[in-house]
Amino acid sequence: MKSFFLTLSLFAVLISPAPAANIVIMMVEDPNNYEAPRTMREFAEKELRPLGHRVTLIEGDKPQMHHFAGLTEALKDADLLVLFSRRRFPPQAQMAAIRAHLAAGKPLLGIRTANHAFLPKPNEVIDASLSPWPEFTHEVLGGENTGYETKGLPYIVSVPHGIKTPILDGVNVAKIHGHQSLYKVLPLAADATPILIGTGQAGSTTPPQPVAWTRTYGVGKARIFYTSLGAPEDMRSADVQRLLLNAVAWTLQK
Repeated sequence: MKSFFLTLSLFAVLISPAPAANIVIMMVEDPNNYEAPRTMREFAEKELRPLGHRVTLIEGDKPQMHHFAGLTEALKDADLLVLFSRRRFPPQAQMAAIRAHLAAGKPLLGIRTANHAFLPKPNEVIDASLSPWPEFTHEVLGGENTGYETKGLPYIVSVPHGIKTPILDGVNVAKIHGHQSLYKVLPLAADATPILIGTGQAGSTTPPQPVAWTRTYGVGKARIFYTSLGAPEDMRSADVQRLLLNAVAWTLQK
């Protein structure tokens, strides 16, 4: 009888939901940033907070461009950083807080323009008080930023052969289509695992590209999830919403 109750207790632990987490979403309003503040507020309100997660929304450029007021303080006890920002270079203290979060082994979930979150344009002059991180895409996300394909849309999304991951649980990948540009991200880091591939239709000249992958970063093995999905059309998809929610759960696993 004792062994029965022990087994039952272990089963209960396995199926119990993960504890509520402190999630910081770093975003910016930009004509080329795919309505990130709106879609992230909706994601927080409809998907994250109902699960008990505490969500702090940090919107950049308020009041000053590149500045993310409240970010340093918010990251001190954050469990997860969600990044949906484009070509912004936070002041040194704020960038140091981002680096410290990752160095502590805490996870990051990058959405679409996180691919060039801290990447200056060629020959762009950056104020000395700001901190670009041009290597972030390669070093942390584990991909590249080499342009995008706008032909053959909407591109088709599929799962690489043999890939099984809880991030795809309940996600009907056949219903996901990329309606805006397909990011060119190859080659991925050797330790990155692609879980979704985007393939352009007739007219596309770009080879299939990963549109979602996982890896770990640094000595602390911070869990990293990135997807180049995230355009407004993508975010209206229940399957993309489920993908992101599953990715949040995956990144928060110890």
